[in-house]
Amino acid sequence: MPNIVLFSGSSHHDLSQKVADRLGLELGKVITKKFSNQETCVEIGESVRGEDVYIVQSGCGEINDNLMELLIMINACKIASASRVTAVIPCFPYARQDKKDKSRAPISAKLVANMLSVAGADHIITMDLHASQIQGFFDIAVDNLYAEPAVLQWVRENIPEWKNCIIVSPDAGGAKRVTSIADRLNVDFALIHKERKKANEVDRMVLVGDVKDRVAILVDDMADTCGTICYAADKLIDAGATKVFAILTHGIFSGPAISRINSAPFEAVVVTNTIPQEEKMKACPKIQVIDISMILAEAIRRTHNGESVSYLFSHVPL
Repeated sequence: MPNIVLFSGSSHHDLSQKVADRLGLELGKVITKKFSNQETCVEIGESVRGEDVYIVQSGCGEINDNLMELLIMINACKIASASRVTAVIPCFPYARQDKKDKSRAPISAKLVANMLSVAGADHIITMDLHASQIQGFFDIAVDNLYAEPAVLQWVRENIPEWKNCIIVSPDAGGAKRVTSIADRLNVDFALIHKERKKANEVDRMVLVGDVKDRVAILVDDMADTCGTICYAADKLIDAGATKVFAILTHGIFSGPAISRINSAPFEAVVVTNTIPQEEKMKACPKIQVIDISMILAEAIRRTHNGESVSYLFSHVPL
């Protein structure tokens, strides 16, 4: 693939390497370091003049540092005369702050969108945005890829009794995602209505649907402190589910998440590798990982060649 350069930020080097291997490329030379006052310094180690540049940086770990590093890398490539700069952001930072749900609340996702545009990004590739309207915050092209095809493949291959399962959304916001998966597996779905008193704390839950004597699969786009999904798992077991699986696109797992999962009645908690999970898997044997590097690699290849990306919305590339 001529005229293409792939750089990796420091947030998720392993995923970048897998994408590069899939595309048959070497990762571009870039040195990221911090000055003693914690300012980020980026040195692009090769020419990008006239090249199609892709920078892989996920919104995880030290989120603010990684976001700043991405902005500096985009800007460095842009002013070094790259023909096009695409930010590949598997887990979009600040995606949960996407609306004014109370007075004086910031819409931080829009701020991040503006920052990426001003830094010089020409195109964004991301995965399972928390709210799909975030694409409208940009005046540049955004490809929001879905983990759904990979999730369906995992369910069919790893849950023997999947034909008698029920797909459950842990909140009303995920209803659309759950109905789509349930339709494609040709199974039923259920919803859990939750009431929050304040952020990251669930007050009570009501299950809508019948899960008795069935395998319940909780599906959500991200799990942070895991209070919701662990509470939901208990609710499903109480309602008569035989087994409970959780499938999440972005496993953030901050704070007490790991200890909650360890004590919750899950058979497995399945996440994609949009966020590095090696350390989490050591601490929690229930966590399993779906590799989505081939979806990102195929999206990069198709974008570079000017082909349609819509095939990836319903298929996993071979």
